[in-house]
Amino acid sequence: MDFALNEDHKSVQKLCRDFAAKYITPTIKENDRTEHFDRSLLIRMADADILGLCLPEKYGGAGMDYISLGLACEELEYADTSARVILSVHIGLNSLTLLSWGTEEQKEKYLTRQAKGQLIATYGLTEPNAGSDAVGLQTTAVKKGDTYILNGEKMWISLADVADTFLIFAWTDLEKKQKRDHSGITGFIVERNFPGITTGTIHGKLGVRAGNTGWIAMQDAEVPASNLLGNVGEGFGIAMFCLEQGRYTVAAGSTGLIKASLDACLEYSQTRKTFAVPIAQHQLVKEMIANMYAGYEYARLLWMKAGWLRNEGLRATRETSLAKWIACQEAEKAAADAVQVHGAYGFSDEYPVERFYRNCKGASIYEGTREIHKLMQADYALGYRVDKPRRKNLPGWPYQE
Repeated sequence: MDFALNEDHKSVQKLCRDFAAKYITPTIKENDRTEHFDRSLLIRMADADILGLCLPEKYGGAGMDYISLGLACEELEYADTSARVILSVHIGLNSLTLLSWGTEEQKEKYLTRQAKGQLIATYGLTEPNAGSDAVGLQTTAVKKGDTYILNGEKMWISLADVADTFLIFAWTDLEKKQKRDHSGITGFIVERNFPGITTGTIHGKLGVRAGNTGWIAMQDAEVPASNLLGNVGEGFGIAMFCLEQGRYTVAAGSTGLIKASLDACLEYSQTRKTFAVPIAQHQLVKEMIANMYAGYEYARLLWMKAGWLRNEGLRATRETSLAKWIACQEAEKAAADAVQVHGAYGFSDEYPVERFYRNCKGASIYEGTREIHKLMQADYALGYRVDKPRRKNLPGWPYQE
């Protein structure tokens, strides 16, 4: 494993850093205050080839690798979590899944336009009463001729009120639903303009206020059978595949939030004085800064290891789970200490650390709670959990045709 960034990696890093400085940082305080999602970001990210960053050129993407995607997530979340979330759902949860599980016709119809930002995509698994217990979802899909009729509601969906396409999971076998047999769940590509689809936005969130989060309701929604993703009954496995890609982006993004917290403290602690000296000279402040740096370093190593495995075309479920858990945990610690270092000023939005503190909490809940990841890691260590071969392998780098 080579820890050095190549020229492509450095160019992606600079591209996203410059993009964030120009289009996110200047307006993020006001957008966060007013819970305003800046839709122009989607157009600008598309123009910069960020929305198709690690998708093959064959489908309109930039053809970059998984380390590049991680670096992009780091840089965008350094500015604000809401920007990284766009990549998590559009690329991680949706587009990479479509790349691996979609038919050639589906890729040509949807993936090519998603890579170019002509369609914005998201993912719908969570429901009002089904989060960590994914098999507890209640959405159903009943086949009627060449159409599936979907009924149900998805909740806490990023870009719900913005996206053009949704990857939706529903029960297609109601007998298996009663038995909680996940082989009765199937995935569907759903367009916003299909009959019976409505969406809305959730307000009053603790964090990620500049991002769009909402719900998707399906009332006798008509979805063509040709929009079934994978085979009937493969939905649960596909959903877990989606989450693995999303977790990777969350791990990398949370690492960027650690770095943002650290940098804010490095600047503030050397200008703010107490007892006639900069607070950077106080040992307990140094301790917090040292912990932030250490957290950043090993969170980054973990997500980069997972990215390297992906580039090799290898399964990285265990490594991605660990990276997501640790990066989110360290982000919470770093953001909390950053507020502490800033003292009373950290309690207001005059400085960005209070926003970091609010934003970081969500990542310990979505894409698998920290408790779920702890259980996963224990089960791997104990030998209770062993990954099975997938019907389709994750494309490696270069992309396997």
